Amino acid sequence: MEEGLLQNYGYLFEEALLAEMQEVGVVKKFSQGTVIMDIGETISHMPLLLNGAIKILREDESGDELILYFLERGDTCAMTFSCCVGTHKSEIRAVAESDTELIMIPVEKMEAWMAKYTTWRQFILDSYHTRMTELLETVDTIAFLRMDERLLKHLQDKAMVNHDEYVQTTHQDIAYDLNTSRVVISRLLKKLEKEGKIEMQRNRIKVIDL
Repeated sequence: MEEGLLQNYGYLFEEALLAEMQEVGVVKKFSQGTVIMDIGETISHMPLLLNGAIKILREDESGDELILYFLERGDTCAMTFSCCVGTHKSEIRAVAESDTELIMIPVEKMEAWMAKYTTWRQFILDSYHTRMTELLETVDTIAFLRMDERLLKHLQDKAMVNHDEYVQTTHQDIAYDLNTSRVVISRLLKKLEKEGKIEMQRNRIKVIDL
């Protein structure tokens, strides 16, 4: 845990806070596709990413999902913190985008650290700002981009968050993520491939236009 903390958060937090994190934090690992936190769950811990990536989703009344944003190592989910402070249930679903390693910090430490450590307070505020910007980008993407542009941006985001030009996914998984049909995704993927923006392979897609 100590090595992971120093590597991902050592430049952000002072030694005293890092020491507290080591004392109270619990390391957990999740394989790709695992639901880390679900809608309606009471939040008892806040995640800090050491390795891997997480996608954050919302669900409508029909059960259809929509990706809000991705988290990568060094990130945390500000929406989780908001629920922690207000003792609300989770309004999002967090799914491991790749094999993921987290440090889980107990809720009771969250507010105490906000008052005790300026670096932690700034980290949380910066996280809110970053996530809000990403949410606005998601709204703009849905409102203003054609589906083929949304698809390409989605693939680019997945490639960047995993630091790999090869995206391990299926047409059906992409359809779930973008709340559309597999037939539409398959057609648009062929279009993007003809345009030289991607290269389709078995159960993975190479993103050329990054």
